Amino acid sequence: MEILFSRFSALFLFLLSWTIFTTTEAYDALDPTGNITIKWDILSWTPDGYVARVTIFNYQQYRHIQAPGWQLGWTWLKKEVIWNMVGAQATEQGDCSKFKGDPPHCCKKTPTVVDMLPGTPYNRQISNCCRGGVVSSWAQDPTTAASAFLISVGQSGTTNTTVRAPRNVTLKAPGPGYTCGPAKIVAPTTFFTDDKRRKTQAMLTWNMTCTYSQFLAKKTPTCCVSLSSFYDKTIVPCPTCSCGCQNNSHTGTCVDQKIASVIQASSGKNNHEELLQCTQHMCPIRVHWHVKTNYKEYWRVKVTITNFNYNMNYSQWNLVAQHPNFDNVTQLFSFNYKPLSPYYGINDTAMLWGIKFYNDMLSQAGPLGNVQSELLFQKTLSKFTFEKGWAFPRRIYFNGDNCVMPPPDAYPWLPNATPKLVTSPFIILLISCFSVLILM
Repeated sequence: MEILFSRFSALFLFLLSWTIFTTTEAYDALDPTGNITIKWDILSWTPDGYVARVTIFNYQQYRHIQAPGWQLGWTWLKKEVIWNMVGAQATEQGDCSKFKGDPPHCCKKTPTVVDMLPGTPYNRQISNCCRGGVVSSWAQDPTTAASAFLISVGQSGTTNTTVRAPRNVTLKAPGPGYTCGPAKIVAPTTFFTDDKRRKTQAMLTWNMTCTYSQFLAKKTPTCCVSLSSFYDKTIVPCPTCSCGCQNNSHTGTCVDQKIASVIQASSGKNNHEELLQCTQHMCPIRVHWHVKTNYKEYWRVKVTITNFNYNMNYSQWNLVAQHPNFDNVTQLFSFNYKPLSPYYGINDTAMLWGIKFYNDMLSQAGPLGNVQSELLFQKTLSKFTFEKGWAFPRRIYFNGDNCVMPPPDAYPWLPNATPKLVTSPFIILLISCFSVLILM
């Protein structure tokens, strides 16, 4: 009976832990309040609908929307159509055959909208549009952390009580990964004129909140971490098959480094499809943390980010690292730095990114496919040690995705205090002779 009860308890705890894991998948401990908020402001009514300004706010500290940009979709509740758009466009027009004269911009029940590209004529632009769907993270550049467009909707309600919010909102940024909640009525957004002397407000405002899940974005990780130090000759590589294995068809194509340049030239650059260099970890990105030097009052780390994807440039990349000595970081030599404090009073998390027009573009795999910097830390004598892997990061994120770390027992260790005994053939022979003499 006791054995049966123990088995039942173990099964119950397993199911409970699995439930907790799946429901908290979208929670990010380093950015607990990060989300993307879509604000739908109805600015004016028209004879058969309304004109609205739709704004995508990226309130995530370090996760940005990279090329080829966001795609926003939804389902109309009634028979709405899109008459016109400024700053964005629907990817398909749909069946507009029942309309006489100029047809609507889009008649689909489930439209998909994308941002306009840079260089769009000024009469088709509004503020915060036309960047190809690329949106910066909030901590990296708040001035470009939003994207907006105007939309004229017809065959909808013309009052607050008859109009209906779009349903089943989906956000691809650029792939899957975001789950959006239903639209909620919030306090109307207020606007100021250019001279700041007059304030107006929206007729009605809806908010939709979208949260990110790395598991939904991709079934396998996208980056891994390798480690080394000056006090140990061992270089700890990324764990084998960190992001998939070469014989696994789900990881895409991998090519040998010698023939990659030929394939890359024929396929073209920046097509955003994975063409990975064949490695034992099969990750598009590897982050290497090297403990370089030890001074009396300081110690130095070199961080190198290597791109193994022959078809992808990572623009506006960023790296987030967690280490207890970030509260005493003294100098960075070629990266930007910003402290992140997800927990009150604890400064152990840093965001690093490239300097604009210098190394903010992480090029495709090859000789130039890496960026690197050195970090100088001041020692906190009460905490500082090289023992038990303390000098290595607790976790690392690249572009908002958690990277695979090596197992702790594989970290470089300090050499033993006593030298290792070298067992030579002469010593073995001498011990054997003494053993024979003792037996005799």
